[in-house]
Amino acid sequence: MNPNRILIVEDDPNLGDILHEYLEMKGFQATLCRDGEEGWNRFKKGAFDLLVLDVMMPKKDGFTLGKEIKQLEPEIPIIYLTAKNQKEDVIAGLKLGADDYMTKPFSMEELLLRIRAILKRSAKADTQALSVLQFGSFTLHYDEQRLVGPDGTHKLTSKENELLRILAADVNKQVNRSLALKQIWGDDSYFNARSMDVYLSKIRKLLKADPQVQIITVHGEGYKLVVTTS
Repeated sequence: MNPNRILIVEDDPNLGDILHEYLEMKGFQATLCRDGEEGWNRFKKGAFDLLVLDVMMPKKDGFTLGKEIKQLEPEIPIIYLTAKNQKEDVIAGLKLGADDYMTKPFSMEELLLRIRAILKRSAKADTQALSVLQFGSFTLHYDEQRLVGPDGTHKLTSKENELLRILAADVNKQVNRSLALKQIWGDDSYFNARSMDVYLSKIRKLLKADPQVQIITVHGEGYKLVVTTS
């Protein structure tokens, strides 16, 4: 099993180093950034399972960073860290979709427990929500890597299965190309992008059995699994 990937954005050098070393020691794959701008740039280059964001940071504060990240990846869990113990900050964080909120100083053991609880909830929700997906006259059985449609049952490869799940989870909504590449292939390199184009072509052929279902390309952005009704 691959370790969970955590992005830490903390401008306090001592706390940042301690967080990074502690989470690595506990089996996570941790990445440390020192300010909001660096955190934003690093997030766009790699896939993460959870974010730990300091609120008060130079260049880009944690709330601004969290809001921008949520626009790109709405489901990613975020824990905010702050030196303030103010009700306004708690409310602001929750409005931005915070999964948890810790006030400095805090116990590393408590942070670890909260991280594990959030990741467990997130994994359970993903499994329940995405195990069987229906769109048009198709049903994707994700756990079995099967696509059932008007022309019968098709066994999918792992990449086809993952890609179709991402698209089918957000029918009629745009899926960011770079984000899909990072989630399935690990990075958005040119060669992986070409590989994804091949798999998309195969999926499009399978979907031809229902003319009301198609994958359209949003040039320069990504893709949409579009389902029309008669």
